[in-house]
Amino acid sequence: MLKEGFKENYGRLKFFINGEWIESKSNTLFDDTDPGTAELIAQVPVALENEVDMAIEAAFNAFKKWRDVPFRDRADYINRLRAAFDANHEILSKILTQDHGRAINDSKGTIDRCIENIESASGAMYSFYKGEYVEQLANGIDCYMMWEPVGVFLILTPGNIPMHAWSSFVPYALACGCTVIVAPSWQCPVASEAVFRVSEEVGFPPGVLNLIHVGTNFELNKRIISDPRVAGVGFIGSTFVGKQLFELCGNLGKRSSINGNGKNFIVVAPDANLDAAANYLLRGCFGMSGQRCLGSDNVVIIGNIYDEMKEKFLNAAKNMKVGYGFDKSVEMGPMTTKQNKEKVERFIEKGIKEGARVLLDGRGLKVPGYEKGYFLGPTIFEDVQPQMEIAREESFGPVSNLIKAESLDQAIEWINTTTDYGHSACLVTESGKNARKFIRECNVGNVGINAGIPQPYSFFPLGSKRQSFFGAAKSRFDSVRLFLDQKTVTVRWV
Repeated sequence: MLKEGFKENYGRLKFFINGEWIESKSNTLFDDTDPGTAELIAQVPVALENEVDMAIEAAFNAFKKWRDVPFRDRADYINRLRAAFDANHEILSKILTQDHGRAINDSKGTIDRCIENIESASGAMYSFYKGEYVEQLANGIDCYMMWEPVGVFLILTPGNIPMHAWSSFVPYALACGCTVIVAPSWQCPVASEAVFRVSEEVGFPPGVLNLIHVGTNFELNKRIISDPRVAGVGFIGSTFVGKQLFELCGNLGKRSSINGNGKNFIVVAPDANLDAAANYLLRGCFGMSGQRCLGSDNVVIIGNIYDEMKEKFLNAAKNMKVGYGFDKSVEMGPMTTKQNKEKVERFIEKGIKEGARVLLDGRGLKVPGYEKGYFLGPTIFEDVQPQMEIAREESFGPVSNLIKAESLDQAIEWINTTTDYGHSACLVTESGKNARKFIRECNVGNVGINAGIPQPYSFFPLGSKRQSFFGAAKSRFDSVRLFLDQKTVTVRWV
């Protein structure tokens, strides 16, 4: 079990480099707070350049040996990693709620998703890794294709899904024979450290896994990617930062998987089960306080069901229990940081200035006993037009825009043309014909039918398009194409 355990305050966090926890020499620190209480839970040093270089050196030296670890032995490490996550399921869930703010039941679901990714990485080894072989391709000639690990990768995880994002890249990299340097978001450093402490229990060779903190210092990430010993980057975060990383990788000839913002839609068709739709909307718009990659801002309601659907959704949202995540009856916790809360409040103000009407205002919410927490309640706009900025840019908070549409064709057109993003879209319907049309015509990477969150299982990629993704391979199972490269061998013995 996790030795460090759950604490009220974790003190000054350390780096994990070359198999050891080290104290940074940096005097530049940032604070990490519990978003439900606003109380300090850790102080985090920003790595010095020589500490960054130490992590690169450790990962590079470890790669030379890790790539040659026998296949079955490496698979055993991955299977033990799965067991470690399972054994520490409860403590990881608690730390995630403490550091991120999400409801404890959401945190438990997240650890389940992490375990699924580790299982998927193990499965990838036994399926994808085998290569291809053709005997007697020509007279006396055999030809085969083999997969080889690429090298050291920088993994950049976001504040909204610090553990899930880690599991969407790292287990696959390790299974493929690569080594990693993880530089997590400044928003959830305690949760990121907890993942490493669990991984430490597995006994990976020194340097295979490395953790540093860079805060908001993008130059340190550039330093890592620019080092010739580093092969590429796996990133989940904003499109703005992702584009800079993608350009840098392109200029340097490095591999990348860049997963950015979305502006997601849930469309409710006239034939939909409206009670079920209301539940999908609650989960899709307000789950994890709206800080979910596959969560939705835009709710498009088609035809004459608008008023009825609006009332059902509004009443359901009013009855959501918002509070501190450790209360098992809570459905929605706080925003992860004070900055995120203030950003969403500015988004709401923008919507009001654009002419949208507030049906439900989540600002100013105070949870008894947690008055200092970063809480926002569900917010619902109506009279939203597709050309408004709030309908085109992601709020990344518990905000929903109600938009009237005349037809499914019009809804699909808005999904494909009013925003540059192509992350996800859902349709609530009883019509197979309409569902098939929606699946085929929506220019997004993740489609849901009768769902609020089109979350694919880990052995499928997270399929984003347009300005939501750049790079060579998607995350999760597809990331093996990031971490492995092909080599063909032609042999003549006759």
